[in-house]
Amino acid sequence: MSHPTDETSDPLTAPAPEAEASGGPASLFEVEESAPDGGPATLPRRGVAAVALRPAPEPAAPPVAPADDDDEPAPVLVWYVLKVQSSREDTIRDALERRVKIQGLQRFFGRIVVPTEKITEIRNNKKRIVERKSYPGYIMVEMELNEKTWFAVRETPGVGDFVGAHGTPTKMTAEEVNKMLVIDDAKDVEEPKVHIDVERGDRVKIKEGPFENFEGTVEEVIPTRGLVKVMLIIFNRPTPVDLEYWQVERI
Repeated sequence: MSHPTDETSDPLTAPAPEAEASGGPASLFEVEESAPDGGPATLPRRGVAAVALRPAPEPAAPPVAPADDDDEPAPVLVWYVLKVQSSREDTIRDALERRVKIQGLQRFFGRIVVPTEKITEIRNNKKRIVERKSYPGYIMVEMELNEKTWFAVRETPGVGDFVGAHGTPTKMTAEEVNKMLVIDDAKDVEEPKVHIDVERGDRVKIKEGPFENFEGTVEEVIPTRGLVKVMLIIFNRPTPVDLEYWQVERI
């Protein structure tokens, strides 16, 4: 007599409903699913092993701005005069400017000036405008005097020393600075000055004009008009004659 066999259903081996519907066995573990935000799924389903959550990365801390270490007071710039090799003023000024830049001392220096002025002169009977140095052998520098700046100036080739008593640099007075700056700033906008080589009382010879080769004495010089008044002897009588400054030469 046969006995019916009661098969006990094993939950581990019994096919899951999903497997029955699809005709295949159900997996004990499933592939990790992604949540809508791109992260791992957080809730395990029935019959599926739970997957541990990966912690979300912490947001990076905002960068901290470096502290401002430049707490030094602004330098106080003062004008000084430097003795330099004559006829090399421009070259020495350029060399000093390069040294200041290379050593990173720009904040301690202002203007470095070779004061000049424009004049009108006559050479070979031709009138021309030339630029002449107002103080040959000197340049003016605006700077804060400290150990670094002092060495930067003194080590520049062509620089002699600061102008001052007993080797101590002396600051320029306000009057000296204003005079120097007026000459330097106005040289390109003012009319060139007439350079007249003769003075009152000089004996001169006339080079051109109706009185050529006459000799006389300068009675008056009029720079604003470029004229020289000369006393000539004409027909044995002293006669004043106004001449262009370039028509006469000192004898």
